[in-house]
Amino acid sequence: MFADYSMSELGAIFAMQGFAGLILFSVFVLMALGLAIIFGQMGVINMAHGEFMILGAYVTYLISNLFADYMPALFSGYFFLAMILAFIAAGLLGMIVEWLMIRHLYKRPLDTLLATWGLSLILQQVYRSVFGAREVGVTIPDWMMGSVYLTDLVEVPINGIFVMVLALTISLAVYFMMFRSSWGRQVRAVTQNRVMAGAVGIDTGWTDRMTFGIGCGVAGVAGAAFTMIGSTGPTSGQLYIVDTFLVVVFGGAASLLGTIASAFTISQAQSIMEFFLSGSMAKVLTLLVVVGILMIRPQGLFSLKLRK
Repeated sequence: MFADYSMSELGAIFAMQGFAGLILFSVFVLMALGLAIIFGQMGVINMAHGEFMILGAYVTYLISNLFADYMPALFSGYFFLAMILAFIAAGLLGMIVEWLMIRHLYKRPLDTLLATWGLSLILQQVYRSVFGAREVGVTIPDWMMGSVYLTDLVEVPINGIFVMVLALTISLAVYFMMFRSSWGRQVRAVTQNRVMAGAVGIDTGWTDRMTFGIGCGVAGVAGAAFTMIGSTGPTSGQLYIVDTFLVVVFGGAASLLGTIASAFTISQAQSIMEFFLSGSMAKVLTLLVVVGILMIRPQGLFSLKLRK
């Protein structure tokens, strides 16, 4: 497999695939952070998480067209407004879904799996009816075009660097929300002991709704970032949902650090193997390794230490 390449070529290949893996890692992190909040903190298996991501992507697409048609002078900055609106749109839809459906299914994980899987099919059909079955793409601002050349053989796309910076920023924001804010303390209190949290005055229903909404909102931001590196279609979210669940479970469902470490490991493994093998074989080998590790350590790479 390596015999056909010189050492310098192999070094360049590993560097290029490593940076490609970092871009994939950024998308995984943005998707998995929202899912880690919903699944890890609430125990809800949200199979429609990919559709919340695609909602953010379609919002970005609409904002891109709006700026291109009516405010071309401000087009270079449309993406920042699109991210905010993608977060709001996905978050509001998430809060509505929690109020209408999810709140009736807590402590019933298989029921939430089936219900959200049905929701994902409904949302896919809505997107197909509104935006059409074909994939759409956004126009990237000029300042995101081009690449940064590290060597003669290694270059990194600027839009990929932007997505990586965005993933780092959102990761820090989620960390401070979960572990350095009063809202994060309320979420962890409700997760650990719902009855006691309600007894001390925490509105557990509103906390659940906000948690689900923020998790879906983060997925919307992931969708906005996704438009920078790929086209958007009604079923695009399903391409990432399995990998995202794999990242969350492998890292430890309740651990944000584990989610990030797991996303990095899986994205780098897939990116490098895809160059030398087929994409499907890379996914199969990654899955086999992850399943093998989970058989030895079923709680994931990182797990919370609980007092028994």
